[in-house]
Amino acid sequence: MIAALFHYHFLQNTFLAGILIGLIAPLIGSFIVVRRLSLIADALSHVTLSGIAISLFLSSKLSILAGLNPLYIGTGFSVLGSVLIERLRGVYRHYEELAIPIIMSGGIGIGLIFISVAGGYNVDLMNYLFGSVSAVSQADLWLILGIAVIVAAVILLLYKELFLLSFDEEYAKVSGIPAKTIHLLFMVLIALVISAAMRIVGIMLVSALITLPVAASIRISRGFKQTILFSVLFGEISVLGGLVTAFYLNLPPGGTIVVISIVILLLAVYMKRFRPGAGLNKKKV
Repeated sequence: MIAALFHYHFLQNTFLAGILIGLIAPLIGSFIVVRRLSLIADALSHVTLSGIAISLFLSSKLSILAGLNPLYIGTGFSVLGSVLIERLRGVYRHYEELAIPIIMSGGIGIGLIFISVAGGYNVDLMNYLFGSVSAVSQADLWLILGIAVIVAAVILLLYKELFLLSFDEEYAKVSGIPAKTIHLLFMVLIALVISAAMRIVGIMLVSALITLPVAASIRISRGFKQTILFSVLFGEISVLGGLVTAFYLNLPPGGTIVVISIVILLLAVYMKRFRPGAGLNKKKV
């Protein structure tokens, strides 16, 4: 495989993209999990599917758009979905969780319609659904790199604000933090991460890469920063291990990445017996 990695550019693109995704998905996932928004990744992934399906439909019907990268429209839909979720959370102030199934249902409905009119499930769409070792182009890699830089920079610059909003939102608001603006920005970051990760993991499994490494990390970490570090470590192991396994067994990388993530989670649950003081909680952040 080492020889193939140096010989084939698509493998280089895939592994470089995988390293970036293994970093940003668990990084943003650490904040998603502690804020109890784990299902939002599923909702936005289905909205992204709608964008991908519409892009494939337009490419098949309009020759001028034949070379359009579906990631662009998919990313746009994902960002739009994140903004709509945040707006609906404001509309249903006492039932904020309703925003997620509303947007998820809309994403599934629109996606199914355009999948049907675009000719059903073809090879390109299956690659987006479950990931592909050979599907990452140079343009995809640059887009993923740009998203990774944006996500890392925002989290680094707004770490204190995001931390306070995650663990004590009332105190954060009293402290003068612009909660609504940061909430909206955070939702957009989630959308960007999902659109970046779907090329490797696939739309149907992207939420697993965001949440499973964090779930494993929470079991053995002794603070929030340690949770982030372990999450990124487990994410990188899952992505790189999954890509290698998918290459040799000719399998969709999304499935192999998720299986490795589950194995890591089971090991972390078992290791908890030997670290009785471990486990993230509000008193140990």
